[in-house]
Amino acid sequence: MTDYAQISATLKEALHLTGSPVAVKIVTSEDKLPEGISEIEETVRHCRMVSLAREGKVFYATDSKHQCGGGAWVLGLREIGPSMESGEHYFRLGKYSSLGASKRTVYNVPALPQDTYATVYAPLEKATFIPDAVIIFAKPFSMLKLAQSTLYRLGGRLYPEFSGIQSVCSDATSYVILNGEPNYSLGCDGSRKFSGIADEEMVVGLPAERLEELAAAVVPVTTAPGSKK
Repeated sequence: MTDYAQISATLKEALHLTGSPVAVKIVTSEDKLPEGISEIEETVRHCRMVSLAREGKVFYATDSKHQCGGGAWVLGLREIGPSMESGEHYFRLGKYSSLGASKRTVYNVPALPQDTYATVYAPLEKATFIPDAVIIFAKPFSMLKLAQSTLYRLGGRLYPEFSGIQSVCSDATSYVILNGEPNYSLGCDGSRKFSGIADEEMVVGLPAERLEELAAAVVPVTTAPGSKK
């Protein structure tokens, strides 16, 4: 088993995180729920659930506990709603100049297949399950160090995918699970209003398979002679 507690401690110290990295798991049937974890009592958005886990809570959520229809859709819990699919939802919110622009954006939002039974959340150090994605809220300088850590072993470039909507549910969760790549996002109005992500923070989703590599890289990157202290 990967030592998630040690990885969490390393990331929190090296990146000066306030709160924990959050382990998220997608479960496709009730019998696959991790043992000893209870369902959340309140009905809130996925982005708020991530914030609750960031603060230390461990729980799972079925579709009925997901308040945001858009988040539930991209996480595979329910079908896309008619107003979302048509583009009317974001057009009515004034996000786009036309219905077509809104629709094109929605068509390109990464979404999981509609076979999710529940989403599971825990601070990374408390995770008793293998996560599908790990989500971090942090300030831009910490994100810079994490981005450099992502390239530490092989180099290259990063190509973040985002559109200013559905940042925590799609950008940092569904996209990461579908593509197996880290994804950096600026957050969105919904997550900044409802989740607890601060105005000065960004969000990143990391594939669980890259955690050990990133934890090994973050210390030399943050202590390198060329790194701003």
